[in-house]
Amino acid sequence: MPEPTVTAAAEDAQYIVAADYFQSYSVVGLLAAIGVLFVAIAFGAGRLLRPEVPTHEKLLTYECGVDPVGEGWAHTQVRYYVYAFLYVIFAIDSIFLFPWATVFAAPGYGATTLVEMFVFLGFLAVGLLYAYKKGVLTWT
Repeated sequence: MPEPTVTAAAEDAQYIVAADYFQSYSVVGLLAAIGVLFVAIAFGAGRLLRPEVPTHEKLLTYECGVDPVGEGWAHTQVRYYVYAFLYVIFAIDSIFLFPWATVFAAPGYGATTLVEMFVFLGFLAVGLLYAYKKGVLTWT
């Protein structure tokens, strides 16, 4: 069986395609390098031009106008996390309702999709009922 030969024109075409491919990436690399250089110059200029007079008061930790005295430990209210968690649950519920509405209209999926969505909404209702019974939904 004879070996297939590659003509010079085919080799040149392959070289041109490869050169175009890498040329497009070289433009991206050049723009990334210019961006990094621009940021480095901006940070360097800021460091050279800013006044620097460190004092004891400037080196203290500052938060919301309160002097840092005592321990750094503070108690937080858990109920705020519970409200955030409930919000996330119901936001995800709404995310699942939109695809359900589009699939529900497709032929052959109506009854199955309707049953699956009511099961899903039932789980969410049980979770909401549990949160209500535990008193999580009452603002104190």
